[in-house]
Amino acid sequence: MATSRSWRSAPTVTGPHRAQLDDIPSLNVVFSDAFTERYRRDGMVGVRVPYLNPAIWRYAIEDADAGAMLWRDERGQIAAFNMVHRSGTEGWMGPLAVRSEYQGLGTGKEIVTTGVSWLREQRCAVIGLETMPRTMDNIGFYSGLGFVPGRLTLTLTLDAAAADHPAELLGRHSMRDKDAALGECRDLVERLAPGYDYTRELTLTDELALGDTVLLRRGGVLVGFALCHTVPLVEGRSREELRVLKLALEREGDFEPLLLALCDYARRSGTRRVAVRTQGVYVDAYRRMVAMGARVRWTDLRMSYEGYDEPKPRGGMVLSNWEI
Repeated sequence: MATSRSWRSAPTVTGPHRAQLDDIPSLNVVFSDAFTERYRRDGMVGVRVPYLNPAIWRYAIEDADAGAMLWRDERGQIAAFNMVHRSGTEGWMGPLAVRSEYQGLGTGKEIVTTGVSWLREQRCAVIGLETMPRTMDNIGFYSGLGFVPGRLTLTLTLDAAAADHPAELLGRHSMRDKDAALGECRDLVERLAPGYDYTRELTLTDELALGDTVLLRRGGVLVGFALCHTVPLVEGRSREELRVLKLALEREGDFEPLLLALCDYARRSGTRRVAVRTQGVYVDAYRRMVAMGARVRWTDLRMSYEGYDEPKPRGGMVLSNWEI
């Protein structure tokens, strides 16, 4: 015996459209709902993902620039988004999310493949993203789109602590000296990872007053820097964590002095701890942080689009956070 049911076409979306600052409240709703549902499917029923700080959304949108993409439903509401970033020849995606009612309909595939195509058009040599390693659905989904798993990124934290001398900060320089220091940072990254360029992120962080860039010198010569945010990641929260987004060192052996400078900056800025997302390829740096008393707080799985893998610098150290 057959039963009848009303036929309804699958909901459609249009895009990509360029995300604007006035989209931030709607982006927050989609972000929170989608990731809360993701945690629920992973068995973490009581977890509610909070809204991100609007200042962080502004940074994500302005850093992504033309790569800040969103898709809208028939009513003009945001159905999905993908913040696609390019730092010279390094490209990555995040955050990205699809509203629950549009999952399983091809929307996720569309926003990821569109991001990959855009980064390829921009001549990126590296294309990647990070996802939760325990989430098999996500890993399988991205693998089906051409991404391959790499090593874990481990988030470690150190308590803030004052040093004998305050850290040198990019934001404390005059405009002229700031431009010179930005050039030094650009040249350092170019030597370590040819084609990469973090000056946009450094400049945006300074302009939006989100944090600062700690500079490390030896004999007056720049040998390392760390771009970090001190503003709360979550809307309405107090300042608890200084988050390192980009880090470059001429020599990996200078990692500890730079960490100590970061801990000093955290203390002087009223932040409780320093969080460093350490890519698993830097085993010695990981050991050094653990020996300094760092705690492992979180893990992410780094995935790269096939043929666009992330190379390790021949010397020195480059940490690049593929999250905001």
